Amino acid sequence: MSGSPLALEQDPAPIVACTISRDVQAFDLLIEDMEAEMGEAWGDLSLEDAFTFFEQPESADLEFVAIAMDEEDEPNLAKIAEVIRQATARNIKALVIAEEVSPIALHQLLKVGAEEFIPYPLPDGALHEAIVRLRTPEVVEPPPPPVVEAPRGPAVSETDREGVLIAVQGLAGGTGATTLAVNLAWELATIAKVDGPRVCLIDLDLQFGSVSTYLDLPRREMIYELLSDTSSMDDDSFMAGLLTFNERLHVFTSPADMLPLDIVSSEDIMAVIAKARANFDFVIVDMPTTVVQWTESVLTAAHVYFATIELDMRSAQNTLRMIRALKSEELPHEKLRYVLNRAPKFTDINGKGRVKRLADSLDIKIDVQLPDGLKPVVQAGDHGVPLAEAATKNPLRKEIQKLAQQLHAISAPEAAVAKKKKKAK
Repeated sequence: MSGSPLALEQDPAPIVACTISRDVQAFDLLIEDMEAEMGEAWGDLSLEDAFTFFEQPESADLEFVAIAMDEEDEPNLAKIAEVIRQATARNIKALVIAEEVSPIALHQLLKVGAEEFIPYPLPDGALHEAIVRLRTPEVVEPPPPPVVEAPRGPAVSETDREGVLIAVQGLAGGTGATTLAVNLAWELATIAKVDGPRVCLIDLDLQFGSVSTYLDLPRREMIYELLSDTSSMDDDSFMAGLLTFNERLHVFTSPADMLPLDIVSSEDIMAVIAKARANFDFVIVDMPTTVVQWTESVLTAAHVYFATIELDMRSAQNTLRMIRALKSEELPHEKLRYVLNRAPKFTDINGKGRVKRLADSLDIKIDVQLPDGLKPVVQAGDHGVPLAEAATKNPLRKEIQKLAQQLHAISAPEAAVAKKKKKAK
């Protein structure tokens, strides 16, 4: 590596940054990024050497330390926390570069003084952006005067958009329905840099909805108020109930408290969806796994109704039950678009054969096959960001991105025709 061993050599230029790790060679991408950002003005220390170096005069030149760790380092969490404390006490800022480390451990390190956390493998440009933030002086502004009025929601759309309704329902627990809904909504919202589609994500799992967790958004009491009195809900009150994620995606979260699924009627749900469709180009609905009285209404109204399954017996049995239930009520079971989560890899011939046998035995067509995104999917959910922000090159993210592009391409001509009709009127 380009950073010289601090205990053996003295560079002409001062060392202004250090990596601290059990073995920096296990973090080769970090080495590359440090060389690109710092040139020769950085070095590497072990945990034990870090305490000694902090006592040396040369440590006064340090701007920051980057502590690289993985799950093997969690037994040494107390020692790592002490390194962060000593660095903070000397006005040296600390970054944590972590791979497969538990959220509890990361929370403890941030609590003792670490400036921020970056997942490993490093997302493109993440280290550069973190260093820029560290070097940007904090501007202390006087506290704003207290705001009495309620926070304003996103602006009401100036046109009646008749947005595309896309529902996602898991036919078994843990089949990735919410992961698909959240990431599909984000990919659609960011599909164009300028003049992209307006996207609204609605969490209709009134008991265990986790969309707000996946996007690190608070649950608001106002949601219950809207659901309990949809007859008086207008565009302004509906938009005021939404939260915005990164200024691009608008979210109708699940209520703050657990509610019975039958507390709302089909009319209530369709009133919410109607307001969303009138103000957005795409409306993504995360449905509860349970079939309720208003499932029929959403299924009938949806342009696309994704049903997520996995390659196992429980998914097969539940799919069969769902099809039988819809047929018995003469509901449009053919609208279901089956999404296979954790699909076998392209080279897995046996796995591909199992997928075909599953589809044949259930007499269905599996429209979308999503690969296993592994631990980065869980980590992204724990940190409240979409996969596009946490793991850009993750195979699951790439497939959801392709799906979003297909949906956008299909709906774009229809949207153009609808706009022309409105102008003609």
